[in-house]
Amino acid sequence: MAELTQFKMLIDGKWVGASDGGSFTSFNPATGQDWAEIPEATAEDVNAAVEAADRAFNEGPWATMTPTQRGHCLRRLGDLLAENSEALGAMETRDTGKMLKETRWQATYIAEFFQFFAGAADKIMGKTLPIDKPDLFVFTHREPLGVIAAVVPWNSQLFLSAVKIGPALAAGNTIVLKTSEHAAAPILEFGKLIAKAGIPDGVVNIISGHGDPCGKVLTSHKKVARVSFTGGPISARHVIQNTAENFAEVSLELGGKSPFIVFDDADIESAVNGSVGGIFAATGQSCVAGSRLLLHEDIADEFIDKLTAVAKSVKIGDPMLDETEMGPLCTQAQQDHIKREVAHAVSEGATIRAGGKVPEGLDGIFFEPTIVDCPSHDLRIVDTELFGPVVSVVRFKTEEEAVRLANDTEHGLAAGIFTRDSARSLRVSKAVKAGIVWVNTYRVISPVAEFGGMKNSGYGRESGYQAVYDYTRPKTVWMNTSSDPLPSQFTPR
Repeated sequence: MAELTQFKMLIDGKWVGASDGGSFTSFNPATGQDWAEIPEATAEDVNAAVEAADRAFNEGPWATMTPTQRGHCLRRLGDLLAENSEALGAMETRDTGKMLKETRWQATYIAEFFQFFAGAADKIMGKTLPIDKPDLFVFTHREPLGVIAAVVPWNSQLFLSAVKIGPALAAGNTIVLKTSEHAAAPILEFGKLIAKAGIPDGVVNIISGHGDPCGKVLTSHKKVARVSFTGGPISARHVIQNTAENFAEVSLELGGKSPFIVFDDADIESAVNGSVGGIFAATGQSCVAGSRLLLHEDIADEFIDKLTAVAKSVKIGDPMLDETEMGPLCTQAQQDHIKREVAHAVSEGATIRAGGKVPEGLDGIFFEPTIVDCPSHDLRIVDTELFGPVVSVVRFKTEEEAVRLANDTEHGLAAGIFTRDSARSLRVSKAVKAGIVWVNTYRVISPVAEFGGMKNSGYGRESGYQAVYDYTRPKTVWMNTSSDPLPSQFTPR
């Protein structure tokens, strides 16, 4: 058996293992073989990380740096990320099974998010208030919150770390970032760039571990001022309960079951390409995967035929190879979940148009690109997040029915609309209950644009300029401008 690569956690500028020596292994989902050993943080380790962040916020050089200086650090961090994108991408592919051509590109592009937040650091502004009382000058300025607890999943971890670290540091906070227990290695490796960027010790701390005790202690810690969580709704409920201990502010991004609506006037080729990218890219392991395909009945058969042809031609295999088009799932639990739900859909009357099974002749955790043609939107699979390359197809007759079906879900993260009718696109984008709506495109992001959901997809927004403000609180200052003494509120006797 090959020797496992050893990783450490970043606490107060030092690389350390778990205080009790505990660890867990990470495996390569393309081969099914263990390859890395990851520290299992104890409650004491979590406390040490939070205390380090608290000291850095209140006492360290970070507390006295100007916003412009903080921006320089973030800009340098972005440059370093771009310079190391190949190595970080390869490690992420090895640890998660995501395609190398995607992970190395993402690492390069994510650098632009740090550049964006670097530019925002010295543009956080207060305001003067036209107060209704004489001789008073009243203004606000915005202050950082303090220690931020950030919890990220494995599937887009560099990106999700950037949209938490970037605005938090730009606003002057410090941070403790908890990696996923699945595929923690890329974030721990990314941590090596922190000091090189000129960020002082303790400002960014990176820990690894499971929900209990690591996540529980972190999100309930009395010195944590805000929790930014991306993950599933079950874990999110625990996070909310944990913050009853510290009254920390909370933002949640919890994934979804996004509707991808194609009207009869749509450009079919463009819509098919958008659907393929929306559900089979990243092996469907995306929070915004367009996994509910709603097709107008007049174009449904043509659309499904074209989509089926693509699905059956996808080259599945080694994610390190450029010729591979779809890699493995990240965990065995995902594959088991998908197999159960697809089988249950068939028992409810669904028809498998493509895929539906584990491909033969491959080691690792793979599942074929799958199209499930559903006779009704009421089938369980339609509103069950699978986090894999499975799309559920439902037909509709009218615009009103399309909107009703799109909103008939517990989720509300993203939606796609394909139509040539601009008035319709505006009507439907307004009517659909989702935090992100793409029209005649899908699954595109930018550091300028906010993203987040509603309903069971969470609340709060990440990315965009407003995200920096969300990591601050306003302070109101009242100044008496009169040279006269304050009048007494009591009359002497």
